[in-house]
Amino acid sequence: MNHPIQYINPEGLFRSPAFSQIVTTQGKGKTIYIGGQNAVNEKSEIIGKGDISEQTEQVMRNIQTALAACGASFAHLVKLTILIVRGEDLQRGFQASQKYLGVLKDPPAITGFFVPALTHPDFLVEIDAIAFLPEE
Repeated sequence: MNHPIQYINPEGLFRSPAFSQIVTTQGKGKTIYIGGQNAVNEKSEIIGKGDISEQTEQVMRNIQTALAACGASFAHLVKLTILIVRGEDLQRGFQASQKYLGVLKDPPAITGFFVPALTHPDFLVEIDAIAFLPEE
Protein backbone atom coordinates (compact mmCIF):
# COMPACT_ATOMS: atom_id res chain seq x y z
CA MET A 1 0.00 0.00 0.00
CA ASN A 2 1.60 3.26 -1.15
CA HIS A 3 -1.04 5.65 0.19
CA PRO A 4 -2.38 5.92 3.75
CA ILE A 5 -5.96 5.73 2.41
CA GLN A 6 -6.82 3.00 -0.08
CA TYR A 7 -10.17 2.72 -1.88
CA ILE A 8 -10.88 -0.82 -3.03
CA ASN A 9 -13.55 -2.03 -5.45
CA PRO A 10 -12.61 -5.66 -6.06
CA GLU A 11 -13.81 -7.83 -8.89
CA GLY A 12 -16.90 -9.70 -7.80
CA LEU A 13 -18.48 -6.62 -6.16
CA PHE A 14 -20.56 -3.93 -7.85
CA ARG A 15 -18.43 -0.93 -8.87
CA SER A 16 -20.16 2.43 -8.45
CA PRO A 17 -18.89 5.91 -9.27
CA ALA A 18 -20.87 7.15 -6.23
CA PHE A 19 -19.26 5.06 -3.48
CA SER A 20 -16.42 2.67 -2.75
CA GLN A 21 -17.01 -0.84 -1.44
CA ILE A 22 -13.98 -0.87 0.88
CA VAL A 23 -11.75 1.84 2.33
CA THR A 24 -8.66 1.10 4.41
CA THR A 25 -6.41 3.46 6.32
CA GLN A 26 -2.86 2.73 7.32
CA GLY A 27 -0.05 4.61 8.94
CA LYS A 28 0.15 7.69 11.07
CA GLY A 29 -2.60 10.21 10.92
CA LYS A 30 -5.75 11.47 12.52
CA THR A 31 -9.14 9.76 12.30
CA ILE A 32 -11.99 12.27 12.31
CA TYR A 33 -15.48 11.26 13.45
CA ILE A 34 -18.22 13.74 12.56
CA GLY A 35 -21.52 13.25 14.37
CA GLY A 36 -24.80 13.21 12.48
CA GLN A 37 -25.30 16.49 10.65
CA ASN A 38 -28.75 17.90 9.91
CA ALA A 39 -29.87 20.88 7.87
CA VAL A 40 -29.15 23.37 10.64
CA ASN A 41 -26.95 26.38 9.95
CA GLU A 42 -24.65 28.20 12.38
CA LYS A 43 -27.58 30.39 13.53
CA SER A 44 -29.52 27.24 14.54
CA GLU A 45 -31.99 27.74 11.68
CA ILE A 46 -33.36 24.73 9.81
CA ILE A 47 -32.58 25.21 6.12
CA GLY A 48 -34.84 23.80 3.39
CA LYS A 49 -37.90 22.76 5.37
CA GLY A 50 -39.74 20.21 3.23
CA ASP A 51 -36.98 20.08 0.57
CA ILE A 52 -34.52 17.16 0.75
CA SER A 53 -32.29 18.72 -1.90
CA GLU A 54 -31.79 21.95 0.07
CA GLN A 55 -31.38 20.01 3.30
CA THR A 56 -28.75 17.73 1.78
CA GLU A 57 -26.85 20.81 0.54
CA GLN A 58 -26.81 22.23 4.09
CA VAL A 59 -25.74 18.90 5.58
CA MET A 60 -22.86 18.69 3.09
CA ARG A 61 -21.82 22.28 3.91
CA ASN A 62 -21.83 21.33 7.61
CA ILE A 63 -19.63 18.31 6.93
CA GLN A 64 -17.30 20.47 4.82
CA THR A 65 -17.02 22.96 7.70
CA ALA A 66 -16.32 20.18 10.21
CA LEU A 67 -13.65 18.65 7.97
CA ALA A 68 -11.99 22.03 7.39
CA ALA A 69 -11.89 22.64 11.16
CA CYS A 70 -9.69 19.53 11.38
CA GLY A 71 -7.51 20.46 8.39
CA ALA A 72 -9.26 17.91 6.15
CA SER A 73 -11.48 17.92 3.05
CA PHE A 74 -13.97 15.66 1.31
CA ALA A 75 -10.99 13.89 -0.27
CA HIS A 76 -10.18 12.48 3.20
CA LEU A 77 -13.62 10.90 3.73
CA VAL A 78 -13.60 7.15 4.23
CA LYS A 79 -17.20 6.50 5.34
CA LEU A 80 -20.62 8.17 5.30
CA THR A 81 -23.78 6.92 6.95
CA ILE A 82 -26.91 8.52 5.52
CA LEU A 83 -30.33 8.48 7.19
CA ILE A 84 -33.27 9.57 5.02
CA VAL A 85 -36.85 9.90 6.22
CA ARG A 86 -38.97 7.23 4.56
CA GLY A 87 -40.93 8.61 1.61
CA GLU A 88 -38.36 11.24 0.65
CA ASP A 89 -36.88 11.27 -2.85
CA LEU A 90 -33.50 9.55 -2.60
CA GLN A 91 -32.52 10.70 -6.10
CA ARG A 92 -32.97 14.41 -5.25
CA GLY A 93 -30.82 14.01 -2.13
CA PHE A 94 -28.20 12.08 -4.09
CA GLN A 95 -28.05 14.77 -6.80
CA ALA A 96 -27.51 17.47 -4.17
CA SER A 97 -24.64 15.53 -2.61
CA GLN A 98 -22.87 15.07 -5.94
CA LYS A 99 -21.81 18.74 -5.96
CA TYR A 100 -19.45 17.70 -3.14
CA LEU A 101 -18.86 13.98 -3.70
CA GLY A 102 -19.17 13.65 -7.48
CA VAL A 103 -15.84 15.37 -8.03
CA LEU A 104 -13.92 12.87 -5.90
CA LYS A 105 -11.65 10.45 -7.71
CA ASP A 106 -12.26 7.96 -4.91
CA PRO A 107 -15.62 8.32 -3.16
CA PRO A 108 -16.05 7.08 0.42
CA ALA A 109 -17.82 3.92 1.48
CA ILE A 110 -21.51 4.75 2.07
CA THR A 111 -24.32 3.08 3.99
CA GLY A 112 -27.85 4.43 3.66
CA PHE A 113 -31.02 3.84 5.66
CA PHE A 114 -34.62 4.89 5.29
CA VAL A 115 -35.97 5.73 8.74
CA PRO A 116 -39.45 6.64 9.99
CA ALA A 117 -38.28 9.95 11.50
CA LEU A 118 -35.27 11.92 12.73
CA THR A 119 -34.78 13.96 15.92
CA HIS A 120 -36.83 16.93 14.68
CA PRO A 121 -39.98 16.62 12.55
CA ASP A 122 -38.57 19.06 9.94
CA PHE A 123 -35.36 17.04 9.38
CA LEU A 124 -35.43 14.93 6.22
CA VAL A 125 -31.80 13.75 6.09
CA GLU A 126 -28.92 13.21 8.50
CA ILE A 127 -25.36 12.21 7.60
CA ASP A 128 -22.43 11.27 9.79
CA ALA A 129 -18.90 10.93 8.48
CA ILE A 130 -15.53 9.39 9.17
CA ALA A 131 -12.38 10.81 7.59
CA PHE A 132 -8.67 10.03 7.86
CA LEU A 133 -6.07 12.79 7.63
CA PRO A 134 -2.59 11.31 7.08
CA GLU A 135 0.39 12.91 8.76
CA GLU A 136 2.56 14.70 6.24
